[in-house]
Amino acid sequence: MSAAPKVLHLHFGKEGGAERFFVNLVRAFGARGVEQRFVIRPNRSWRDQIAPFGLIVENNYRYLSISSLILQWHVRRICRTWHPDAIMAWMPRAARLIPDWPEAVKFTRLGDFPRHLDHFGHCDALVGNTPDIGRHCRALGWEKPMLTISNFARPVPPSPVRRAAHDTPEDAFLIAAAGRFVHRKGMDLVIRAAARLPGAWLWLIGDGKERPALEDLARAEGIADRTRFIGWVDEPIHHIAAADALGMASRHEPLGNVVLEAWQAGVPVVSTRSEGPGWYMRDGIDGRLVEIDDLDAFAAALAGLQADRTLGARLAEGGRARLGELFSEDRVVRNYLALFAGDFTDPLERAE
Repeated sequence: MSAAPKVLHLHFGKEGGAERFFVNLVRAFGARGVEQRFVIRPNRSWRDQIAPFGLIVENNYRYLSISSLILQWHVRRICRTWHPDAIMAWMPRAARLIPDWPEAVKFTRLGDFPRHLDHFGHCDALVGNTPDIGRHCRALGWEKPMLTISNFARPVPPSPVRRAAHDTPEDAFLIAAAGRFVHRKGMDLVIRAAARLPGAWLWLIGDGKERPALEDLARAEGIADRTRFIGWVDEPIHHIAAADALGMASRHEPLGNVVLEAWQAGVPVVSTRSEGPGWYMRDGIDGRLVEIDDLDAFAAALAGLQADRTLGARLAEGGRARLGELFSEDRVVRNYLALFAGDFTDPLERAE
């Protein structure tokens, strides 16, 4: 490997927490001298954030199209002329584009559970951001190296948004929730839980196809006048930092980047026991964990924070400690740099 590693990223994601982490990691690599190039979808909102770190090729990569054949040729040309040390695909769709190029370490970074292994034929390894993803891939029949390298929150000093900017009382108990407005994120459960708390206000950060239904639900639950639909924002941490609690009611959540941002902002978290939080959160130590779709328990956990601000402060402090223990930027980047150099040891085993 060259003194400054060269990494070719293949990323066809859209908008959301996974894309924010992609930008985080690109910046962290750049700060450590890693040379990078990118293949991404056209017109991404985060394009300009990665542009300072390397050449960008934009293509939708529609399978078995003329443009896809041209893109495959382009990627091979980058390999021949630039000689990357690593080719890093983000999720299965991008893995189809990985060439059979022996000079580079080739792997796919997975932030969710793949349905099959068909796209990983040219991969030397798979990287999941939780141990459950690794176990899932093994159960599908993956026999090559499987590593767990998780995420880190963007190192942004939290600056709480003024509540008055969203017509919210300063003394109200404010709950924040963030993510795509889709069924699996459980925003409906957060609305129903917040409606059970007298005087509680709710900020929903994000957007998606379920927004009209969620607006109707807030009206039906009698909390519409205390609910604010914030929309997508560049740095959700600033809105989260203004809240007294983060509610994450996901029905399926491989990791939960928003929890890491809440911990960084010093905000206590109530989460369902979905895949990611079920791995790293400890109930009563660094947050509150309840079963998926258990509205009574979710509302009760939030009510406990509303009634006892000392409890919230203690859980927030536990979250900060857990963030440093498992999700530090230095730890994550070191693990990737070792992989670029051909070390296929699972970092969880190395830590032991």
